[in-house]
Parts: sequence; C-alpha cells; structure tokens
Amino acid sequence: MSNESPVQTRVERDGALLHLRLARPKANLVDAAMIKALHGALIEYRNTHTLRGVLLEAEGPHFSFGASVEEHLPEQCAKMLGSLHALLVGMVEFPAPILVAVRGQCLGGGLEVALAGGPIFAAPNAQFGQPELKLGVFAPAASVLLPYRVSQPAAEDLLFSGRSINATEAAAIGLVQVIAEDPEAAALAWYEQHLEGKSAASLACALAAARGQMLRDVRRRLAEVEQLYLERLMRTHDANEGLTAFLAKRQPAWTHK
Repeated sequence: MSNESPVQTRVERDGALLHLRLARPKANLVDAAMIKALHGALIEYRNTHTLRGVLLEAEGPHFSFGASVEEHLPEQCAKMLGSLHALLVGMVEFPAPILVAVRGQCLGGGLEVALAGGPIFAAPNAQFGQPELKLGVFAPAASVLLPYRVSQPAAEDLLFSGRSINATEAAAIGLVQVIAEDPEAAALAWYEQHLEGKSAASLACALAAARGQMLRDVRRRLAEVEQLYLERLMRTHDANEGLTAFLAKRQPAWTHK
C-alpha cells in the first residue's frame, strides 16, 4: 500500500478483493482529498472483471470523525456536496459488495460513506452518529441512505437528535450486521465464506437487481436534498452561525431564522 494518498489501495487474492484504507488518522476526515481518492479508486477498479468484494477500513483508532466543517461553509459547500454525493452514488452502484469495518468513531460524513457500502462490521467500541443538527445543519446523504439501512423512526432518531449510538444499539436497529473484536478479520471471514466462491459476473448482476430501485431513489433524492441544503438551509442565519461557532469553539446563538 502507498502512504501518499489519503486512501491506501491494493488489489488482493488474484484480483478478487479490493482493499481500501482511509489513511489520515486519527480523524480520517471525509474532505475533498479523501473523497477524490475514494471515488478515483472505485472508478479505477469498477471494471475489474474478477472482483467479488471490497474491504473498506481505516487506519488508526477511529473510522472517521466526519466531513471537514470548513468545507461546509457557504463558499465551499456546493462543490463538497456534489463530489461527496457522486462518490456515494458510485458506491451504491459498485458491482461488488463493499464490506465496511469500523472501529471507534464513525460520524457524519464518515457514517454516510459507511451507509453507501455495507454490510458493516463493527468493533465493540464503535460509535455511530449524525451530529450535523448540533451545528445547525442537516445530513443530506444520511437523510436519504439511513432509511434504507434502518427503519424510518430509527433514522429520524439519529438525524434529529444528533446523538451517537454504540455498536450494540447499532446492531439492534440493523445498522451494523456483525460485532467483532477484529472487524477487519470478521469482514474478511464473511467475504471468504459468502463471496469468494461466487461468479463475479453473476454477483454484479445480483447487486444491480437488488439495488435497482434504491439506486434510482438515491440519485433522485440526493439531488433534492442537495438543493434543499444549498438554497434553503444555507440561507438561514442559524446554519451559518452554527458552523462559525463550531470553528470558533463557542456556543452558537440561535435566532431560529
């Protein structure tokens, strides 16, 4: 694996497994560089005809603290949202399952990336949350993807409260599929048992069949929430106040406008 990119990439097992590692610990922020590197890797390898799976994990104690708050400011957020949502669509339509191994914090944009993959394998210390509303903004991609992974009430709980949940609660609501002390090893074992012996061509067709409606809905809904975020939310005082207050490390002063 190369250390130069925010994402370390290698193909293993005679072209059967693509291994991706977020490599900017400890935060592993889903910023412009990370998004570009992840998307680039998926584009590069999506036509590898022998690929049966992707393992997405992270270097360091945490999967990701989320997106870069600076890139959410008005002058940058349109570009950031566009590139992030293109990455997530690319993950949903990828022709092989993306197995996600999570340790520590998996928050905000980091959880949105995990939601676009799946299944999720979590360490006992894993924490999952969408804290955006605490900053006066909402989570566009999670608003679309979470209801596909958990129930609508469970999705709204995380989206509206901004709270984090542990691996046990995440498994109970269906967000996490496996809890293991070594989530990377658990993901590899699942890959070996369930994917490695399959036909890559048949598996790609199975994903296209299973996710056809989801993919169409995700494309449409991401465009809708992106417009809502940019044209309504970012014109409010409180969204800009929340982001500015976070960067200044002070409490926000909401005007409710």
